[in-house]
Amino acid sequence: MGSALTQFVLLWWITDTTGDMSSLAFAGMVALLPQALLSPLADRYSRRVLMIAADAVSALCMLVLMLLFVTEQVALWHVYVMMGIRSAMQAFQMPAAEASVAMLVPTSFLPRAAGLNQTLQSLTMVAAAPLGALAISVLPMGWALGIDVITALLGIVPLLVLRIPQTFARQTGKHAMWGEFVEGVHLVWRIPGLRRLYGLLAAVVLVVMPTFTLVPLLVKTHFGGGAPEVALMEGLEGIGMILGGLLVTALAPQRKVPWVLAGLAASCLSMALTSLMPSGWFQAAVVCWIISGVTFALGNAPLVALLQTSIPNYLQGRALSLLNAVMGLAAPVGLLFGMPLGEWIGVRWMFVLLGLVGAVVALLGFTAKSIQALDDGL
Repeated sequence: MGSALTQFVLLWWITDTTGDMSSLAFAGMVALLPQALLSPLADRYSRRVLMIAADAVSALCMLVLMLLFVTEQVALWHVYVMMGIRSAMQAFQMPAAEASVAMLVPTSFLPRAAGLNQTLQSLTMVAAAPLGALAISVLPMGWALGIDVITALLGIVPLLVLRIPQTFARQTGKHAMWGEFVEGVHLVWRIPGLRRLYGLLAAVVLVVMPTFTLVPLLVKTHFGGGAPEVALMEGLEGIGMILGGLLVTALAPQRKVPWVLAGLAASCLSMALTSLMPSGWFQAAVVCWIISGVTFALGNAPLVALLQTSIPNYLQGRALSLLNAVMGLAAPVGLLFGMPLGEWIGVRWMFVLLGLVGAVVALLGFTAKSIQALDDGL
């Protein structure tokens, strides 16, 4: 929640300070590129230690940024640097956390665990956006960032007590980092279904990523809203993702691939419908954005469960890190190409075009028999 709140606060500060699409897009790139470059290294060390260290460094970054805001010496490049460092920490934390789940619950429970995890992530979105808007309305910017420091410390404490039964070192030995990365690449490359699934996910992310970063600009320029409207939109989207996660938890789908593809396609279509709404129809746009959140959760939670049940646990960290790297590299490339497109046709029509293209790309997965075969096991 603290990380999501901070991301909301910083992106709105950039939007309100510059009102510039390229500034927001660059913020998105510096927040994503480190994850792409560093994720392949995340499975080499103790997952528990990685998560502790990542939270500690993120908290330190926010303390520095707080000081810069409080002393009124902050510049745009300071924010970019700190967002980049926090992104690097997430590159270690996210794969470690995802791979740890399979070591803590029975295999038969993994689809429900993925649904519950999606629900918890969505809860943070519900709370973070409104709390972020509230924080910057009642607190100076520097003190608002202090919330992230407190929540990071709260995240570290349980990990100091709990243990994760990690066994990768005994099963794989101590290889060089590059050797471990190559092993993860070989694992995905030699399985046609995984290779094509990774490529399809990268293509979807490349197409739609600019829309996620530019939501504040869409709300401000097309719907004439401010931080409270952005918070409402993102908070209600989180509620939609909660509903989607709970649905996956309840149904625990055995064939996960159709859920992944259909969910992503429907989410992209709903995104396009959001920006198609006239400027005076903000409430209708919010409804479409909620539907996008529901359908995204319906696709994302089964995706994690699919990988957890298909890949041996001692290789899961590498496979998930590689997925983060592939999508992390696709995201800044998408932003790089999305900037001139948005400047040319406007942020509203960019949302429409990219949403439609993303839906088509996701639906193409139904034509790939190797992707469909992933439900039958590797």
